[in-house]
Amino acid sequence: MNQPMQTPGLTRELSLELARVTERAAVAAARLRGRGDEKAADQVAVDAMRAELNRLPISGTVVIGEGERDEAPMLYIGEQVGAGSGPAVDIALDPLEGTTVCAKNQPNSLAVIAIASKGSLLNAPDVYMEKIAIGPGYPEGLVDLDASPADNIYALANAKNVPVNEITACILDRPRHAGLIDAVRESGAAIRLIGDGDVAGVIDTTDPEDTSIDIYLGIGGAPEGVLAAAALRCVGGQMQGRLILDTDGKRERAERMGISDPGKTYSIMDMASGDVLFAATGVTDGNMLAGVRFARNFIQTETIVMRSRSKTIREITARHLDMEKF
Repeated sequence: MNQPMQTPGLTRELSLELARVTERAAVAAARLRGRGDEKAADQVAVDAMRAELNRLPISGTVVIGEGERDEAPMLYIGEQVGAGSGPAVDIALDPLEGTTVCAKNQPNSLAVIAIASKGSLLNAPDVYMEKIAIGPGYPEGLVDLDASPADNIYALANAKNVPVNEITACILDRPRHAGLIDAVRESGAAIRLIGDGDVAGVIDTTDPEDTSIDIYLGIGGAPEGVLAAAALRCVGGQMQGRLILDTDGKRERAERMGISDPGKTYSIMDMASGDVLFAATGVTDGNMLAGVRFARNFIQTETIVMRSRSKTIREITARHLDMEKF
């Protein structure tokens, strides 16, 4: 009997290994949630994620991490991680997405990681990025960064066959978004303002019936944009991003990372192509995942693991009885 051919690269088993990586980081950070110490929470998440990453059977290069080498002692851009065996992969990660959210014990703080075939993830500098994202099931090119907020809202409402007042946009609550917020409200759509955590905000567009979020708009971090694009690749959806390189220093940093067109509008495939695996574990309770629960005899985590090739979404509620492993 002929055996099916094995495709080299990422394996199905690796997606479950990724869950362990984000679980470890989430548990570490959750021990410090609500303590008001962003740096300490981020550091323990970094330590935990790096230790677990180095157990994985991969030869990984961090392309989205804690910063450039002179800014971050661990999980810096360009750092080699993994056990050194297995496929060569790009890694985008945020051990604690929403550090302020965690420090204040507010919703939607996550431990997040994405891996993809070597050369598949955008190596973006740590600058701001304009973003627009919607979930799956719409005609390609329905929304566009160069269109007005109102035009994008109207197009989405028409595609959903609902009135504009049934559309909700997710936007980071920042002074820079005052004009955007006014424009969206003038269109007749509603807004959910979030204090931090725009990876979760983008992912929320994939399930508007559950999250009530139809579209993500605004300016956030470019690294978070790549992570969000990786998640959308796994479930479908559309996203565009454009780096904000408004100083000579930022343009020089971008050039060093191989970006030759500072005004380019990146599609979702520009940001995350190839076979992509994505995992996120809740640190605090959120729309998508519950936060880490510390009980007397166990620790409970909620994780979502997704793969672009199979369009598989696994929701894992894990009860860890061996608490010493954390």
